[in-house]
Amino acid sequence: MSAPTQTPPHPATRGGVDIRLPWWALALPTLAFVVLLALILNPADAHAASGDPLLTQFLGRVQQLIAR
Repeated sequence: MSAPTQTPPHPATRGGVDIRLPWWALALPTLAFVVLLALILNPADAHAASGDPLLTQFLGRVQQLIAR
């Protein structure tokens, strides 16, 4: 009695699937890397953001109103 033979599976065909990245998917991480590297190499250029006292008071008041 002979066993049935199995045929090898057909290779997957490219069904028109296009796997390409948009330009910004590479440009934005590259830009972020360069900016962070520049800040590490020259930390004197990294200035702390100065907060406006009026804006700080306003946000504090909003936080108090939300907490009630």
